[in-house]
Amino acid sequence: STLTPCCYRESANHKTMMLSSQFTNNFLNTMRQRSVIVLASIASTSAWAPAFGTSRYVGINRAMASLKAAAMPPLTTHFEQHLPLARDAMKFIDDSPDPFHVVQTARRALDEFGFKEWKDDDDDALEPGGMYYFTRNKSTLVAFCVGKNYQPGKGFKIIGSHTDSPNLKVKPRSKRTTSKLGGPSGVIQLGVECYGGGLWHTWFDRDLGVSGRVFVNDESTGKIRQELVKIDHAILRIPNLAIHLQTAKERESFSYNKEDHLSPILASAVKDSLTGSSEEKETPDNTSGDNGWSKHQEPLLVQMLATKLGVMTENIVDFELNLFDVQPASLGGVRSEFIHSARLDNLASCFLSLKGLLEHVEEGGVEIDDDISMIAMFDHEEVGSSSATGAGSPIIADAVKRISHALGAGQNEPILYNRAVQNSFVLSVDQAHAVHPNYASKHEKNHGPKLNGGMVIKRNSNQRYATNGITGLVVRELARGAGLPPVQEFVVRNDCGCGSTIGPIISTATGIRAIDLGCPQLSMHSIRETMGTKDLTHGLALFKAFFRDFSNVDQRIEQ
Repeated sequence: STLTPCCYRESANHKTMMLSSQFTNNFLNTMRQRSVIVLASIASTSAWAPAFGTSRYVGINRAMASLKAAAMPPLTTHFEQHLPLARDAMKFIDDSPDPFHVVQTARRALDEFGFKEWKDDDDDALEPGGMYYFTRNKSTLVAFCVGKNYQPGKGFKIIGSHTDSPNLKVKPRSKRTTSKLGGPSGVIQLGVECYGGGLWHTWFDRDLGVSGRVFVNDESTGKIRQELVKIDHAILRIPNLAIHLQTAKERESFSYNKEDHLSPILASAVKDSLTGSSEEKETPDNTSGDNGWSKHQEPLLVQMLATKLGVMTENIVDFELNLFDVQPASLGGVRSEFIHSARLDNLASCFLSLKGLLEHVEEGGVEIDDDISMIAMFDHEEVGSSSATGAGSPIIADAVKRISHALGAGQNEPILYNRAVQNSFVLSVDQAHAVHPNYASKHEKNHGPKLNGGMVIKRNSNQRYATNGITGLVVRELARGAGLPPVQEFVVRNDCGCGSTIGPIISTATGIRAIDLGCPQLSMHSIRETMGTKDLTHGLALFKAFFRDFSNVDQRIEQ
C-alpha cells in the first residue's frame, strides 16, 4: 500500500520527501492499535532511488527499520475469539432477506449435514439416531434429531424462533399509478404494504432490493412451480423530503403517512423528446390467461423478475415479495464488539438454534442422548403468530404427536405421550432489549440488559412472557453449568407496555413448559439493528448446553 509522508521539502533541482518523527510515532501507534503488522516496505529502493537518490530517503529507511523493530504482535482482545461465529451469523442473515430464504438457507445446511426431509406420508420412517426436518409453506421449518437411546415417553428439547421481520411487502397489485409517464414526478413507484411494527422512518434514504418467491407457470409440465428470487442491488429507494420544502412545524418532528410517503421509486419514466411518448413499454395484458392479474402489476417489476429467473414475463402468474436493505451486515466498534445488520430480530436466534443443533450432532450428542432435540422456526411472529405457519398453528403439537406415534408413544399410548409432553421444554428465543445509552430511563433500573453481557431472560407476571420460577431456574442452571456469565434479566417498567412473543403461544397450544429469552440488542425493528458479538457465543453455548444437559438439570429440580 502507499504511505503518504506528512511533509515535503523542495529545492530548485528536486523534491525531497521526509518522514517526520511525529508522523512515525503516530503511525506506529496506529499500527499497534489496529493490530496490523506491516510486512512490506514503504517503497523499494529501485523505485524511489532514481527520483530522489539513495541518500535522499535514508530517513525513510530508518523509519521503516524502526517500524519493523518496534512492531508488536497483533493486539489480541477478548472479542477476537468471537469473530468467526459473528461472521458466520452475518452471512446467514445476508443470505436470508425473507422467510422463504431463511428456510432455504437452513435446509441447505441441514442437507449438507445429512438430515433427511420428513414427508407428510413418512409417519413410520423415524428411528433412534435419525436426523430429520420438514417445512410448511416454505417459510416455517422444524428440524430434529432422535437420541440413539430414545425410549417412548422421553421428552422434546425444543428451541423456537421466528423467520419474519418487519418490512415493506409489495402489494398484490404492485402498480402504483396507471400513468405510463409516472405522474407529475416523472418516476415509477411500487405499491407497498407495511408488515409488522417497523420503525418505518429508518427505511427512508436506504438502498433497497427485492426478494421473495415467484410463481411460474411451467408450460412443459403444465404445473405452477415456486422460484425464490433475490435482487440485492439498489433498485428501489424511498427518498426523504428536502428540509427546504418542510414547514417549521414539520422540521420539529419527522412525521409521515404510511400510505402516501412510503412508496419507493423503481425507475424514471423518460419521455421521448420528439414524440412525447414513454420509453418504457407495457407488457401485454394476458387477461384471458391469468384472470387479469398482469394488468395490475408494474411491468418493469415483472420484466426484472423474469430476467432474473430466466423465464418469460407471461409465465409469471403471481409473487410474494418484500423489500430489504441491500447493505450487508458489518462488524462495528473499535474492537469489532458489535454487529450492525438488518433482521437481527430474529435471524440471530434462527442462526444460533440451527448452529446449536448441528454442533450437538457433530459433537456426538445424538449418540448418548435419550431425548429428541428440535428446533422450530416459525413465520408470522411479527403479526401475532395466528396463521397456518405461525407459532399459534398446530405445527408443534402435531409434530410432537406424529414423532411420538412414529416412535411408539402415539395416540394408542396416551400415558407415554402425556409423559413425553411433561418431560419436554421450550426455549422461546427472541431478541431482547438492551439498555440504550441515550434512553436509559426507558428501562427498569434493576433489570437493564447490556450488550455483550450474556443472554437475557424475559419475565412478565401478566404472562406476556412464558417464564416462571422453574423455567427461569432451569436456564440459569444450564448457564452456570456451561461456565457462562450469569444470565441477565429483563422486566418492563410498570408505566410501559410489554411486548410478547411465541413462548406463551406454544405453551398454550401444547402444554409444554417454556421460557422466553434472547440476545440483547439495540434498535429493534429498525431497518438496521445492533447486537454484541460476544452474545452470539453466549447464545450458542447455552443452546448446546440445553441439548446436552437439560434432562440432568430438570431432574434436580422439584416440580
